[in-house]
Amino acid sequence: MLIDLSKASPINQTSSNEFETKVLDFIIEWKSDSKTVKIQSSGSTGIPKIFDIEKSKMLNSAQMTCDFLRLKEGDSALLCLPIEYISGKMMVVRSIYRKLKLLITETSLNPLQHLDKKVDFCAMTPLQVENSLDKIHLIKNLIIGGAAVSEALKQKISQTLKFSNSQTKIFETYGMSETLSHIALKQVFPNQEDWFTVFDGVDISLDERGCLKIFAPKLNAEILQTNDLVEINDNKQFRFLGRIDNVINSGGAKIFPEELEKRVKKEIPNEVVFLGIEDEKLGQKLVLIIEGEESQSINQKLSTINHEKSFHKPKEVIFVEQIPRTPNGKVNRLELKKMITN
Repeated sequence: MLIDLSKASPINQTSSNEFETKVLDFIIEWKSDSKTVKIQSSGSTGIPKIFDIEKSKMLNSAQMTCDFLRLKEGDSALLCLPIEYISGKMMVVRSIYRKLKLLITETSLNPLQHLDKKVDFCAMTPLQVENSLDKIHLIKNLIIGGAAVSEALKQKISQTLKFSNSQTKIFETYGMSETLSHIALKQVFPNQEDWFTVFDGVDISLDERGCLKIFAPKLNAEILQTNDLVEINDNKQFRFLGRIDNVINSGGAKIFPEELEKRVKKEIPNEVVFLGIEDEKLGQKLVLIIEGEESQSINQKLSTINHEKSFHKPKEVIFVEQIPRTPNGKVNRLELKKMITN
């Protein structure tokens, strides 16, 4: 389905599936007199929540992204994210705000499989990008959110696009439901940046734990306190270290699993997750979970990884057929921990 939001005329299209129906219902909700819309959080770090967001704040967020990417009226956008969450809703709001032509395709792990023409703008999860490498050259501006972009995926993107003569620009996003999608971007291709750069109008600082605080009055009147451990550079850039609630305390040593995962993913293509499992002696035992079948090749690569600290080496490696994820593609650490401890 293609909805031309550059036209002021009412939308009189008929949906052909449940996803299109949900999108049309949201557009109707957006055009209603209500000043707010309901948003559902992903539930990746706790119980999913539903809360009301002001439409004016969503429009401010849409302007930030559209201006940064220099999208103009009549450009095309592709929606392939769940419309229940902020990620999908904001793609629609950006299209309404900048009067884009919105192409709608059902959410799937390979949303570009039927794409046969160029698109100016799209937002996807890392897993969707992983399964769409043969088509990402058709997207001019691609933002990746919902989870960190692994080193392995960055390498695959570079290898796929470097000889394609594509004008594609790809960015990793940082944000959450409370910031109405993202408040910072870092480029993945053609350049690989280490630091996120925040949008104008967004101020960042650290709390006493070293976790990021965000003040973005155009998006949220409150100072948002995150549980993300970061390093700040010049108050306009930051580097993500990991979530404080994911920190593993093993034998008195604090371990940031995201940092270890980043290192391992440089060596093997599989999805990997480090968890702390309760242990009488250590408090928490460091365990590495790998998605896929065990092989001599993977075990050999694991044995050659030079860990910065001796306690960074996992006490146990577990292979699973599939790592559980939330509906918008994030690794569900809570569910994974339940799965391997039951």
